[in-house]
Amino acid sequence: MTVYKHNTDESKGKIVYNVGIVKGIVRLAVEDVEGVAIQNKKKSSKKNSDCIKVDVQNGNINVVVNVDVYYGFSIPDVAYNIQRSIKHSVESMSKYKIANVDVKVNGVIFPEEHNIND
Repeated sequence: MTVYKHNTDESKGKIVYNVGIVKGIVRLAVEDVEGVAIQNKKKSSKKNSDCIKVDVQNGNINVVVNVDVYYGFSIPDVAYNIQRSIKHSVESMSKYKIANVDVKVNGVIFPEEHNIND
């Protein structure tokens, strides 16, 4: 699926981005934020499909991410940091413009839940 075509002034070619590339950039941006865990509802090879949605309208990108926040972190601060990280990463790596980033916090991960898997 093509997300966006970018014509360059210097050549007669164009750059075509696949939506999977943008989702990968978004995933890396979210993983860089402290106190957050990206949700994966389904155990499949397409990890990005459940927790990251990317929509393009009029050349702008709208992003929706579903996350859990670790206990002890401020949810508004984590959500803001996610928005800022996604905007910076996508715009600097792809020349896209981010219209909005919606962060859906679906739960809190408590220390005992985190240590069960260790």
